[in-house]
Amino acid sequence: MSSGSQDDHVFKALAHPRRRELLDQLKDTPKTTGMLCEAFPDMDRCTVMLHLKVLEEADLVVPRREGRERWNHLNALPIKHIHDRWISQYATHALSIIDGLKSELDG
Repeated sequence: MSSGSQDDHVFKALAHPRRRELLDQLKDTPKTTGMLCEAFPDMDRCTVMLHLKVLEEADLVVPRREGRERWNHLNALPIKHIHDRWISQYATHALSIIDGLKSELDG
């Protein structure tokens, strides 16, 4: 899969607030699908699974089977790639503009 196509999957996955909440749940420790369902009582299991599928397609969640349980692990590398490719470059540019404005105001 090309880098641009993978970026599209990551942006799509991160666009939905519930998927971001699911990633927040996995930030500190992997969780089973059942644990994630318990954390979101307003969503049925099928909806949680659909969100997890989108996160898997973006490689943000890596599932591991252990017996009957499916453990969901966060993979933050695609987010780091988005940060490195998009956010950091634009942030650096914005900071240089702000620094220039500050110099003009102080000057």
